[in-house]
Amino acid sequence: MIEAFHSPGSAAQIGEHTMPMEKFQLVADRAAKLSGIRLLSPAPVTREDLLRVHTAEYIRAIETGNPRPLAESQKFPWSPELYPSVLLTNGSLLAAARSALAHGISAAIASGFHHACADHGEGFCTFNGLVVALEHLRSSGAIRTGAVLDLDLHYGNGTASLLRHRLWARALSIYGNDYQENVSYRDVSTRHHEDGPNHHSIELPAKTDGPFLLELLEQNLPRLLQPTPPDLLLYQAGADPLRDDPYSSLDLGAADLEARDRLVFEFARRHSIPVAWTLAGGYTRPVEKVVTVHLGTFRAALAVHGH
Repeated sequence: MIEAFHSPGSAAQIGEHTMPMEKFQLVADRAAKLSGIRLLSPAPVTREDLLRVHTAEYIRAIETGNPRPLAESQKFPWSPELYPSVLLTNGSLLAAARSALAHGISAAIASGFHHACADHGEGFCTFNGLVVALEHLRSSGAIRTGAVLDLDLHYGNGTASLLRHRLWARALSIYGNDYQENVSYRDVSTRHHEDGPNHHSIELPAKTDGPFLLELLEQNLPRLLQPTPPDLLLYQAGADPLRDDPYSSLDLGAADLEARDRLVFEFARRHSIPVAWTLAGGYTRPVEKVVTVHLGTFRAALAVHGH
């Protein structure tokens, strides 16, 4: 049985927005009907959890709305609902990470992490729950090392910045849109990153198709094993590489992304690495197309870990 964590309270009411907040409940409702999936409610993360990763000034801005530019740096309109909602969003991933350590695999029906930096948010990401979860688990002694695999359409700039000085963790971002200083760049041939000893990035050229993506994954997933396999893998299973997505220049269908997810789960299982995944990206309309991609990740997980 695969545990999936979701709270209706994690979707703040922000009105009409590029991020389809309704997708989380739609995915939760569909996933709950799949044989082999158990839906559970997470606890919120604590201020102490956030302070291991983010500055006190930034946390206070998200809580109070002041200063407003900082409180809205992630491109969400601020409201009193924002702070409690993101505590639950981050709590979903922490709960999923704990469950993965216990059972091998788990899911967080949440997103909004990989662009968030220590002192501000970016790109619909308020707090970086990926690093928040890893730091919590390391501080409690549950893990010594951790890794992030980011297959969202956009480069995980916040995660890279936060892991740069956390050499006990590592990140691999394979992306089709660059992301720097709160701006997305569709043409990846024009922007490049300085990788480090524990964070690596690979650009996907326009028109990347399923076979090419799987080949790249086969070649580069072993980076996550160096110098030794991590105690936990957090996986950003983005829906925005879909060819229909308004931000995507890639040629990937829902079946290609499900094959991507299955390859990732097979890799983790082959190397006995617990894996927790989170939904990540997806802006296609109608929202049903995004839901279909996220349900494909659940099917891929069940195909590899189903009992």
